[in-house]
Amino acid sequence: MTTPSDTQSLILSRAATRPGNLALPLPEGLVGAAAKMVVGKMVARGWLEEAEANLRRGEPMWRKTGDGHGTTLIATEAGLEAIGIEPVVASAVVSARKTKPRPQAEQTPDDTGTAKPVAIRAGTKQAQIIAMLQRSEGATVAEMVEASGWLAHTVRGCISGALKKKLGLPITAEKVEGRGTVYKLP
Repeated sequence: MTTPSDTQSLILSRAATRPGNLALPLPEGLVGAAAKMVVGKMVARGWLEEAEANLRRGEPMWRKTGDGHGTTLIATEAGLEAIGIEPVVASAVVSARKTKPRPQAEQTPDDTGTAKPVAIRAGTKQAQIIAMLQRSEGATVAEMVEASGWLAHTVRGCISGALKKKLGLPITAEKVEGRGTVYKLP
C-alpha cells in the first residue's frame, strides 16, 4: 500500500473531521497546478472521489462541470484507511453520515442538523468498541468491559455520549435471554 505524503495526510485527516468527509478547502498555499497534481494522484489512488457539490448547502466546489453545477472532493474509506483510521470504523462513520438527517421535529434546539466533526484513530479503545458493536452478534457491556479494560459505567458513557451523541452512530439495544442487553451497530 502506498503511504500518503505529508500534504496528502493533512488533506485526509482534515476531511475525516468534516461533515460528509469533505476534503475542501485544501490546505492554505496549495493552489493551482500543485493542487491539481496532489488531488489527481489522490483520486487515482482511490483516496478521494469527486461528487456533485450541493451548492444549496454551501459545499465548496472543486471544479465546474459546465452545466451550472460543480463537483467537490470527498475522502473515501480507502483514504481514511491510508491515514490509519480502521476500515470498520471508517465504514461506520461513512455509513452514519450517509443516513438521512432526522426530521426537524426531532431535532433539539442546539442541533444544527449537520454532522459533527469526527476523527477516530486506529487502535484506540473507542475503535475497538465500534468494531465489537459491528459484529453480527453485537456486544454486551460485560464483553466490552473485558475487551477494553474500562469500567461498566465508562463503556455505557462511551456508547451514549461519544458514539450515539457525538458521532451520531445508530446503535440499537435489545434484551437477549442468557446474555442480557446486547448493543449493535447495523
